[in-house]
Amino acid sequence: MKIKESAMVFFRRFLYVLYYFKETDWKQLRKFLNYSSVLSGRSKPDIIADLMLSVFRYNISFKDYFCFRFYELDNHGRDQWAGTGYMYEFQLKMNPKKSRDLLENKSLFLKKFSSLIRRGYYTREEIRSDSSLAGKVLKSDPGFLVLKNSRGQAGAEVKIIEAKDFTPVRLIEYMTTMKLDLVEEYVKQHHSLMELSPSGLNTVRIITQISGKKVDFIGARLRISVNSSVDNMAAGNLAAPINLRTGIVDGPGVYSDITKKDQAMHPITGVSITGFAVPYWDAVMEMARAAALMTPENRSVGWDIAVTEEGTELIEGNHNWCKILWQLPVKRGLKADLERYQR
Repeated sequence: MKIKESAMVFFRRFLYVLYYFKETDWKQLRKFLNYSSVLSGRSKPDIIADLMLSVFRYNISFKDYFCFRFYELDNHGRDQWAGTGYMYEFQLKMNPKKSRDLLENKSLFLKKFSSLIRRGYYTREEIRSDSSLAGKVLKSDPGFLVLKNSRGQAGAEVKIIEAKDFTPVRLIEYMTTMKLDLVEEYVKQHHSLMELSPSGLNTVRIITQISGKKVDFIGARLRISVNSSVDNMAAGNLAAPINLRTGIVDGPGVYSDITKKDQAMHPITGVSITGFAVPYWDAVMEMARAAALMTPENRSVGWDIAVTEEGTELIEGNHNWCKILWQLPVKRGLKADLERYQR
């Protein structure tokens, strides 16, 4: 039986490798390889061989190997990190495919969690059938609109436009051409977050885990834009750890690009990241708790929450929340924090 199980594990990880080959940003990987070779003093062939072994042994992706700095770690240190393959299997178990549509489909999400959302929103079909809705949303404050593909993931297929550049007809045409089917009012963030980074909406990622009938919080991160209209790490932005008890950022901002230095202060505005106090912290936590209890069939969710002058605003929920955003800011592997939920 053990031989059969081992063969199945190997086959599954082999399939993951094929996926990694297809999805990897090879230009970035070469950059990471060059950097890690110089930093560690190890040859590139040695690192590549170690990478391939690690993919199978620790259930990680090619990129994970470099982001988690496996080239510097011993076996015990490596085993602490939750990699791409591990997270896929964990999240599939916690958030079954039949339950995910609520989080994957942004239109369904907005309707389900409407009690936690203040911003206005319409589908493309709604504004096509009633042009007055388009006129209404084009006049919304602060003059920007967020256009999305309702099925887009990880910040993909999101456009932020200036309303003054569009008429109702032009808006519909643009959305159709760009294959965007949802328009939302732009969220005007709290002045302290605007001072920290005005280029984009800076959100708080709260990761919740349903355990029995209660909600556990297993991480909080501040996602910080750097000359970007979005705040995803994959787009070159920063993420910093937040103390769950106090709501204060207790570490520097980090990039997913391992060649870039950590930032105790924002590289553009100069505002301190370490020590930043997230406004309305108790309300942020309560919103995440309330959202988690509204979809208990999805047991492990990463909630993105904006903070405005008036309070909190739920942006989205992610069934496939990012293990890099979760672990890199605290500079340690957190796989053990998930293991207890699988017993």
